[in-house]
Amino acid sequence: MADALPCIRCGALLTPYDQAISVYMFAQTVAVSPKQKSDSERIKICPLCSVSLAMGPEPEGPVNVKVYRMLRNLIGPCDQLGEYVWRSLGSGVVVPSEVLPPPRRLSAV
Repeated sequence: MADALPCIRCGALLTPYDQAISVYMFAQTVAVSPKQKSDSERIKICPLCSVSLAMGPEPEGPVNVKVYRMLRNLIGPCDQLGEYVWRSLGSGVVVPSEVLPPPRRLSAV
């Protein structure tokens, strides 16, 4: 499919009909005449990777930090994306129950 792009993190192929987050980037000259502008580049991030990235620690590098902050601001109020991720995880993830160690006998001193 011509419009399908891989998730920038996990590589899953995302079609225009799949839920995802798109990040558009371009470069433009400032205080230079005539103004020059690069072509726009688009990256896609699948819902699972988006939530994982947004909930993780802040990355290093100024561009990575900007994208990280945009994801956090976008995902926070987006209930639909969070619900999609939870439904996806619910199909194969086992949530561990509380594990208690076997009881130990106290020895008298």
